[in-house]
Amino acid sequence: MPSWLSNMLPIVVLLVAVGLVLWRLPKVELGHSPAFKRRRILNWLPLGLTYAFLYFGRYNFKAMGSEFETIGLLTKMQFGDIEGVGAVTYGLAFLLNGPLTDRWGGRVTILLASGGSALANLAMGFLFWRAIDGQIAKETMIGWLTLINAVNMYFQSFGAVSIVKVNAPWFHIRERGVLGGLFGILISLGLYFAFDWSKAIRAVAPIHWVFWIPAATLALFFVLDLFAIRNTPGDAGHPDFDTGDATDSHPGPPSLTRIAKRMFSQPVIWIIISVEFCSGYLRQAVMTWGPNYAKSIGQASHFVFANWGLVSCVAGILGGVFAGFISDAVFGSRRGPVAAVLYAGLLAGASVAYFTIGHPVVGWSVAFMSLCVIGVHGMLSGTASMDFGGKKGAGIATGIIDGFVYLGSASQSFIFGRLLPRDAAAKDPANWSVWPMAMIPVAVVGLFLATRVWNARPRSGTAAH
Repeated sequence: MPSWLSNMLPIVVLLVAVGLVLWRLPKVELGHSPAFKRRRILNWLPLGLTYAFLYFGRYNFKAMGSEFETIGLLTKMQFGDIEGVGAVTYGLAFLLNGPLTDRWGGRVTILLASGGSALANLAMGFLFWRAIDGQIAKETMIGWLTLINAVNMYFQSFGAVSIVKVNAPWFHIRERGVLGGLFGILISLGLYFAFDWSKAIRAVAPIHWVFWIPAATLALFFVLDLFAIRNTPGDAGHPDFDTGDATDSHPGPPSLTRIAKRMFSQPVIWIIISVEFCSGYLRQAVMTWGPNYAKSIGQASHFVFANWGLVSCVAGILGGVFAGFISDAVFGSRRGPVAAVLYAGLLAGASVAYFTIGHPVVGWSVAFMSLCVIGVHGMLSGTASMDFGGKKGAGIATGIIDGFVYLGSASQSFIFGRLLPRDAAAKDPANWSVWPMAMIPVAVVGLFLATRVWNARPRSGTAAH
């Protein structure tokens, strides 16, 4: 059995088990007809899988970082510069793409995301193909690659806002905890596709196929989404309903200024975006530097790091399901208590890693942290953004919250890039104690802030003003 298939098997088994558990759990009954529920699955399933495969077409570049240097295409500095330009583009794009998603609808913008990213990946693959054959100068390739990767990141930024925008009218606030868990699962699957599938493709094919296969996959889902996705139940022939969230009652199309003013007038929003800043910091501190730590100290063959995509996927699925279940079933569809519980886990994981640095248990600690941080991200970016932005402003709300996630991600890049050991010093595990040490204060702050929104709920309708 191929290695990628053997790795996929436990994920499939886990997803089946999760599906059975969710099927057997007590349901929140809101009077939806069986026909409506079937149509809703037909809506969110291709939408969600498109979001997962967008990760395949985004993190494939990150997954090939060390390979670029091995084959002489990019140095670490050149790769980092291209990644940096892409990250800045992704973060700033929310300022434009959030309002566009609210104005055009999530169906149009998920098509823009999948179609635009497919074309960008096709172009990047073509560029690598020509560069390897010596048909293009290295300096020219780097310039074009920087531009095309930035274009890819621009279209990619439509993904999260589109999935939240489409799902908001289809799910009542009391159903969105489990939906937030599914959001976490989709992120986890996307990371698995990007890291493990990209490496599997590279093992049997030239590097340009690492970009062409995601391009073909996204093109396929562009077609599926065109026929399957509808923005609202009304667009699919079912009655629209009051979702119980903070939907803007102002007539006319949503306004960035009006919705941002309404959101930022609520102290709870300031706390949520601060928590998500911490989430972005911790998420990339684990994902980016975990494999780097293992490779530097000679533990790259440890199960966790040797199967980083698989472990991250399983951890994320478990974290998403746990977060979604306790939000709706235990905490009455409140998101703050879930974030607090998971931040306690993040603090525990970082503390264990600090006191066991150099020991294989660090791998399991950071895997547990992945579980926790993806659960938090699903609850806040994937669910709270719907709750507090409402159906009309979900795109803008998601863009605002996710913008702070990427601000946190950027900050950790600068901090850890200067703190972590280099060259010969990186081989000594003791020199890596600064890695978890720099995560502990952020986990403490995130935990404290999450407790401050323990009882937060959105104000529906006109009360939101």
